[in-house]
Amino acid sequence: MTITGEGSRSASRWWCCSQKAPNHHQLARDSRKRTRHRTTHKRRESAMKRTKTAATTTTARMEGTVVPSILELPPTDSCSHTSFNYKFYRYQYLRPVAILYIALAVILANVSAFEPDFVYPLENVTVAKGRDATFTCVVNNLGGYRVSGEATPARVAWIKADAKAILAIHEHVITNNGRLSVTHNDYNTWTLVIRNVKMEDRGVYMCQVNTDPMKMQTAFLEVVIPPDIIYEETSGDMMVPEGGSAKLICKARGYPKPKIVWRREDGREIIARNGTHGKMKATIVEGEMLSLTKVTRSEMGAYMCIASNGVPPSVSKRLKLQVHFHPLIQVPNQLVGAPLGTDVTLICNVEASPKAINYWQRENGEMIISNERYLMNENESSMYAVQMTLVIRKLHKSDMGGYKCISKNSIGDAEGTIRLYEMELQKKTKSAHRVNSVEDTSGNDEINSTPNIDQSDESNKIHKNGRLYKGLQAGEHDLISSSTSDASVRVGPVTLWPLVVGALALALSHGNTPRVRC
Repeated sequence: MTITGEGSRSASRWWCCSQKAPNHHQLARDSRKRTRHRTTHKRRESAMKRTKTAATTTTARMEGTVVPSILELPPTDSCSHTSFNYKFYRYQYLRPVAILYIALAVILANVSAFEPDFVYPLENVTVAKGRDATFTCVVNNLGGYRVSGEATPARVAWIKADAKAILAIHEHVITNNGRLSVTHNDYNTWTLVIRNVKMEDRGVYMCQVNTDPMKMQTAFLEVVIPPDIIYEETSGDMMVPEGGSAKLICKARGYPKPKIVWRREDGREIIARNGTHGKMKATIVEGEMLSLTKVTRSEMGAYMCIASNGVPPSVSKRLKLQVHFHPLIQVPNQLVGAPLGTDVTLICNVEASPKAINYWQRENGEMIISNERYLMNENESSMYAVQMTLVIRKLHKSDMGGYKCISKNSIGDAEGTIRLYEMELQKKTKSAHRVNSVEDTSGNDEINSTPNIDQSDESNKIHKNGRLYKGLQAGEHDLISSSTSDASVRVGPVTLWPLVVGALALALSHGNTPRVRC
């Protein structure tokens, strides 16, 4: 009879060691023993294979960790009782240690290498109303993790924390809000998108992973609204009398609450007055209400109300302040002289609000109409100031006299008067030069000084371009010298003959009788 397998080796060892011929009963017992050994051996080999497979898998999953295979035993001598006992005890005591070691390695691998974690923190988002908001959640090691007690893997959920409402799980949106959507890049990034954001979307949002225990991170969605002027509660253009008070009001909505500042459109300073601090001047004034007291005409103009809250764009409204007062006329030159045949300009400065009707009139009440000889014009220098000009061409004798500039508005009227006179200019002659030379040799200072005094008065009335200039101007010295020479000629024939007769009488009294040929 041939015996194979582990039982044959055991029987061989037992046979060679006992050195006795077994009987039939002994052989039967040996056969049953071999059968039991064969079954036990197969079970051990199966257990060893399963343990070795688990150890290999664990070694492959653990990074840089090598589990030594303690189940590989060295070959032993088939006839050695010592080798047989060593192998038996080795299996008996080391197998539980190996199993515990492998289980511990698997647990550590699952805890350290496959626990889901967040890569980046969830960032707060600030977005204007009507725009889109996006939250991005990045989670690693989520695919291989299994929820405790369940066969399904861990998933990412989006929750509105302050409302305790679940918005989405993985890629499936649960809420009925059609403006929400979730996308996943099939790796580790989940994105929550909120389109056309409204004020009710403001709050705390949570990215949650259903691990045991649960992991989460939160961020805040801030919804801002750009400023907008509330026209129903904001002042419009305003009219006040001079010396009165005005209150300009400007209100705006938005989130955060807008800040209101005032400034003048022309860049000039705003004059604010109150009882405690008196008068204050500032380029910019803050507050919803701008209070102006004892308003003057210089404060008339456009005021800008500007609202801003850090969310672009800022908005503004233009308010026009109109200050009413009766007309006021200032005449730079009330007496104007010009020669005949020349052009002359008459000027009046008018201040009036509301806008006045301005016209020219002769002193006899005759209104002047614009034509080829009379040219009238108005130039605005500010909101309430106008310069009236009247140009008279080719002066006639009949143009001399008084002129009135008149201004009328709904509050009152005013007028200014200008008198126009003729200025005579005479030419130089050779006889005047000869007479002047005789006067100079006579040494009579009184005669020469008389016409100069008259001419000094006349020099203050010299007209040039419609203005009255005092003193000498460039190019006017010749006019004065010409007038002086002509005055000497007129005076010469009257005053020189008595001087000649006096000189002859003085000569005769000294005994010198000169011959005079007539």
